[in-house]
Amino acid sequence: MYSETTQAIRVTVTPIYLEEQSVPVESHYVWAYKVEIKNLGNATVQLLNRHWKITDSLGRLQEVRGAGVVGEQPTLAPGESFEYTSGTPLSTPSGIMVGTYEMQAIDGTRFDVAIPAFSLDSPHQTVQLN
Repeated sequence: MYSETTQAIRVTVTPIYLEEQSVPVESHYVWAYKVEIKNLGNATVQLLNRHWKITDSLGRLQEVRGAGVVGEQPTLAPGESFEYTSGTPLSTPSGIMVGTYEMQAIDGTRFDVAIPAFSLDSPHQTVQLN
């Protein structure tokens, strides 16, 4: 589990390797990731946009931008949280994801919330000790 708090918004991510959807002999590896976004502050906020940076183990970067998450732009009152599950495929057995959510406070102020960097690891990754 990976967690980070920005301006009283805590984002917690739990990645899960999906063996049943992955086909290692075809260089196809799939992960789900569960996200919880919790408003620890005193003001209501709305998630407007997402920006992901997904890097595979060869250093290839894919960026994903879009409105909301899983088709929603949730509004969180103080103390409320929103959870969702999504996923990503890679052509390598490991990688890293990191990103931001663009949030808007009730007064119209927009700010970015950090999504903590998290590791996508499969049992098919060769471990190298230095």
